[in-house]
Amino acid sequence: MKKSILITGASGNLGSAVVRKFQEEGYTLYAIARGPEGLIDGVQFANVDLTQETAVGDYLRELTQKDPELKSAILLVGAFALGGLKETDGAALEKMIKLNFHTAYYVVRALLPHFEQAGGGQFVLIGSRPGFQPQDAVHSVAYGLSKAMVHYLAEVINAYGKGKGIRASVVIPSTIDTPQNRESMPDADFSKWVPAEGIADAIYFLFTEPGQLLRETVIKVYHES
Repeated sequence: MKKSILITGASGNLGSAVVRKFQEEGYTLYAIARGPEGLIDGVQFANVDLTQETAVGDYLRELTQKDPELKSAILLVGAFALGGLKETDGAALEKMIKLNFHTAYYVVRALLPHFEQAGGGQFVLIGSRPGFQPQDAVHSVAYGLSKAMVHYLAEVINAYGKGKGIRASVVIPSTIDTPQNRESMPDADFSKWVPAEGIADAIYFLFTEPGQLLRETVIKVYHES
């Protein structure tokens, strides 16, 4: 029987690599993205505004009724913004929390009852160094604070899910080697960055038999950057 997995942010640079990896491994894929462009044939696509709690709940209620075997979610949606303490006003902070935390929290909250009924489930969240190292958040305060909430969400999921077969892992990439990052940092040493495919492999490891032995897992995919 094929395993099913939900991937949000599936059409981005990292999302596309994760989709390819899990399709190669024979998963049934449900992808949430802005559009179907770049998605592989066979991926079941939906355009859901993940910042809207009601829309997320409605979609996941319908999806879990359609596919009761859905027991995994990889939550890749997020955004980055620069700005120190003096530059970051309430609006900037709310925007980052909305895009980085709400988009994960609403999916987690909607899937938890299904995972409990199914006897277990697995979440993978994307963290960041500014989310747990204050020195890295000095110039990206709103981003760092919103990602710190994501890190803590994983801890809360693990505390709640202990004994229920429900777990959450956090994968923390450093600079991802993307065309956009190369364009914005043309003088950087790209060889020190992390390829999206490498992060996808690290995420997939969490779903392997050895990976399933891990709990409260934080994987730092830094390479040399």
